[in-house]
Amino acid sequence: MNQKENNKHDSQGLAYNPRNAWLLCGDDEEKMRAFTSRYLDFLSVCKTERETVRYVEETLKKAGFKNDPKADCYVATLRGKALFAARRGKTPLEKGLSLIAAHADSPRLDLKQRPLLEQVDVLQAKTHYYGGIRKYQWLSRPLALHGVVVKESGETVQIALGEEEGDPVFCVADLLPHLAQKQVEQSVKDAFEGEKLNIVFGHRFVSDEKDGTEKGDEEPKGSIKKGILALLHEKYGIREEDLITAELEVVPSGRARTVGLDRALLGGYGQDDRICVFTALEALLHGDGNGRTQAVMFWDKEEIGSDGATGASSRFLQYCVEDITESWAPGTSPSHVLLNTWALSADVTAAIDPDFQELHEKQNAARLGYGPCFSKFTGSRGKYGSSEADAEFFARLRGILNAKNIPWQVAELGKVDSGGGGTVALFLAAWGMQVIDLGPALLAMHSPFELSSAVDVYATYLAYQSFFAAM
Repeated sequence: MNQKENNKHDSQGLAYNPRNAWLLCGDDEEKMRAFTSRYLDFLSVCKTERETVRYVEETLKKAGFKNDPKADCYVATLRGKALFAARRGKTPLEKGLSLIAAHADSPRLDLKQRPLLEQVDVLQAKTHYYGGIRKYQWLSRPLALHGVVVKESGETVQIALGEEEGDPVFCVADLLPHLAQKQVEQSVKDAFEGEKLNIVFGHRFVSDEKDGTEKGDEEPKGSIKKGILALLHEKYGIREEDLITAELEVVPSGRARTVGLDRALLGGYGQDDRICVFTALEALLHGDGNGRTQAVMFWDKEEIGSDGATGASSRFLQYCVEDITESWAPGTSPSHVLLNTWALSADVTAAIDPDFQELHEKQNAARLGYGPCFSKFTGSRGKYGSSEADAEFFARLRGILNAKNIPWQVAELGKVDSGGGGTVALFLAAWGMQVIDLGPALLAMHSPFELSSAVDVYATYLAYQSFFAAM
């Protein structure tokens, strides 16, 4: 940030107060606006983990990264859903990596294996929600369909429907208030059922009769489903059986936008955690190879526990480190590289909501506009499921950001016994590496339209860049 001083200490230099990042912008505001404009473009096109990983890989390859561990700039992906990239440094690899790890998945609705259901003259597509959502937030809003359909032949069809001008959109229809007397008396948990998060997929009836008309008083023969399957085959060349093996995700339709008259907030879907993917990617692109080896790791499945081949509990990171160690430092133990790695678990936290301030312990809660948040520990209910950073590592990082005049703050996710959450930090700590969570705060986290502060996004990028440069 601009070097204009906004002292975080009192006049005697003893007390500490967080610094408002807007007061530190100065001459950097034009750069910040350009950076966040590119971030909004990224957020608008990367709405699934596959789209995000593809974007990152293509961007890195344009910058000279190669799918060859012998190259000084290496990038590897796993099943299109996880990505590792590293730039070889001059410091011996046995000293470890400087690693920033984030996740590319976000809460959403997934189409079931056999999704199409026709009833009372409406064709719906059944879904199974993914991750921690508040179900009612997904009702009566425009939705888009993103994902891949793989045919029996092996051909892969990319689908992104509901984003372009003129595209149809989809929605989950909500219950009208006139018939919701019973529903409004129920708890939120009981009032909105997962099995009723079915998206409206079609309505036009297609007759089986050759002339397209009914005969007599007979029930018309045909279906809405028949017409929809015909449209899917015409546009994508797919059949209903192809949907069984497809990965189709229902996400909010539309671009990410600036929010507020001053355009100081950024609104869009998937900022948890693609905000950290983008800022970490940019930090890597603008890094150099003069110090330690710089690396990023972007995983899938964090929102459902980090399990699976492309989640943080897998061995993909280990395999990638083994590959670069064999190529860059033969004879070095990959386990020692991991053990000596310094890592940032790049993930968001919850900002104080002005309408629900009572849910936070304000002195240790994040605020929008005060820079990225250090979360020394995560977990919940007595720090269960947590990874807690060492004082030595935290202090060193604090010094790095202070030396660059980059604003930062500390955060817990809600009051003790009331909040909490997990990140990938504990999986990184399992390798013995030093790790702490560092990422921006969001309002309306896990909703279809999350809010971040523009200045926090830029400050997070600067923090990640400084981490790479100094470690």
